Amino acid sequence: MENYVFVALFAPLVGSLFAALFGNSQKIQITGIVTSALLAVSLIASINLAYHIFSTGEIIHFSLLDWIVLGNVNIPFGIVVDQVSVTMMVVVTMVSTMVHIHSNGYMDHDKSFNRFFSYLSAFVFSMMILVMSDNFAGLFIGWEGVGLCSWLLIGFWYDKADVKASDDIEKSPFSTLSPYSSISPAYAANEAFIMNRVADLGMLIGIFLIYWNLGTLQYDAVFANINTLTHGTIVAIAIFLFIGAMGKSAQFPFNTWLANAMEGPTPVSALIHAATMVTAGVYLVIRANEIFTAVPEVGYFIACLGAFVAIFAASQALVATNMKKIIAYSTLSQLGYMFVAAGLGAYWIALFHLATHAFFKSVLFLGAGNVMHAMNDEINIKRMGGLKKHMPYTALIMTVASAALAGFPLLAGFYSKELILASAFGEHAYLLWATLWVTAGLTAFYSFRLVMYVFHGRETHKDLDLGYHPHESYGYVIAAMTPLAILAVITGWWEHEFMEFITIALPAFHPHVTDSTNLMLMIVTISVSLFGMGFAYFKFKKDGKYYGEAMQNTFVYKLLANQYYFPHFIENYINKPYLALARFSWKEIDMKMIDAIVDGIAGLIYGGGEASRTVQTGNLSKALKLMTMGIVVLLILVLIFSSTK
Repeated sequence: MENYVFVALFAPLVGSLFAALFGNSQKIQITGIVTSALLAVSLIASINLAYHIFSTGEIIHFSLLDWIVLGNVNIPFGIVVDQVSVTMMVVVTMVSTMVHIHSNGYMDHDKSFNRFFSYLSAFVFSMMILVMSDNFAGLFIGWEGVGLCSWLLIGFWYDKADVKASDDIEKSPFSTLSPYSSISPAYAANEAFIMNRVADLGMLIGIFLIYWNLGTLQYDAVFANINTLTHGTIVAIAIFLFIGAMGKSAQFPFNTWLANAMEGPTPVSALIHAATMVTAGVYLVIRANEIFTAVPEVGYFIACLGAFVAIFAASQALVATNMKKIIAYSTLSQLGYMFVAAGLGAYWIALFHLATHAFFKSVLFLGAGNVMHAMNDEINIKRMGGLKKHMPYTALIMTVASAALAGFPLLAGFYSKELILASAFGEHAYLLWATLWVTAGLTAFYSFRLVMYVFHGRETHKDLDLGYHPHESYGYVIAAMTPLAILAVITGWWEHEFMEFITIALPAFHPHVTDSTNLMLMIVTISVSLFGMGFAYFKFKKDGKYYGEAMQNTFVYKLLANQYYFPHFIENYINKPYLALARFSWKEIDMKMIDAIVDGIAGLIYGGGEASRTVQTGNLSKALKLMTMGIVVLLILVLIFSSTK
């Protein structure tokens, strides 16, 4: 089985290096084909490993090599393939393979086609290291690797100029300058990178605390001895680790980077910002569940923050008109659901929702890519409409995925969401349950608001005479989306089998609700989801018009459209004061004090050297006079010091 491990891990790396060989060359279609084929090979190897572990229960754990050996520090580069990691491996490689195939069509006319596939495969390799490592140091290397690749891919079109504000963004009434009215890919990439580095410092402190107190970073050794530490130490470790998770999964207050990351190519959003990297924070909490279980108060904070982010992001999606940002807000909201489950101790349910969400959310992004491709990169849903007759397959796939996201009965999202809601109710966290319940209704509404605006109603692009000629994407692009759409339907059907498989490695959490209560909760949740879907359908089925002008001029609408003015707060009360402090430090401290001292010392030495050069004249007579004067001065000093003793 070790050979399958090597294939699953290193096939994406081989693909990345192959594509890199042609990075500066003109588009070569073979790079997309080879990298996609290697991802398919990695997927097959991952599925074989999953089947082996499912049928035998054997955990594959071995060390590839000694990595960090320094004094008493010995950290190997180790691999563990158990029920948790193999689930992530299958999800990552499944989505990655389909995204690679889809990208062959989406990036077909891009001049940096080869470079794109090199970055994309490098990301998958880093993600595989993250989930397969058997220690926190290896996880951190993969963690930083996906962060680097995310920066490269968000800023892939780094030469693209700033874009104008979308219709869903209004000027801030508090300032004539809206910090988010002009976002370039380079700015978005730097924002994501810097925010994650700030959060990663917290994670790094948590890892240092683990090693300082336990002398190891190996998962099995850390988890076996974590309860030997004081409660305060465990709390500190859990908090710092979760800070890292907050950054990677874009939880408040590190949430703004994810929506702006949509400036990258759409397949990047499907892979990184929906199905894999942003779920790494959830994976960290699940993987380190023994640490978080030992401090339930930290877990409850995680659950509360998750519920807040769920409704916070969903409310912004209600009024957004940027298609990709609507789906991005939805991702934030669903990550909140996952953290609620993990915070309440339902780790296997959090992983279950992570898996189901990966399939329907990635295919939503890929469908959005098809729409953009057909509409000459148009992103505003108010300029679309009636695309169903031009793009029937994309319309069907996105409708199915939206229904799964909305929690429509018998689809994948329905099962995992119901488990999370039941868990919150069973743990008597009624406020969390109510928040998630309201969020479920909002999710259903904005999901089908997008579907109705894009695929139904009047063809607004014709009314505006934008000159677009919508068309369906390539056949192989639709073929790549189809498996993800099917998984978005059927994944939830194996809920009990997944529970039995995954609870070998994770706590066997069961929602503490009776059958009758569970049925009641299910009916209530289905009702609010169907109401949201139905309201969106009947609201937009005719002409696609949204709220009237009166609604758009209300404070609530502007509050949501401007992301609660949180970007305004960051710009004016964090970025600008920090920039002012940096400029003050540069001009007043660095230039006038530090540079002045350094330059003064250098000037003094230089001046002394210039003065000393006068003695080097080459005149023997003058040299003898100076030597005699020096001897006299030395003799006088000797007499002075000898007389003082």
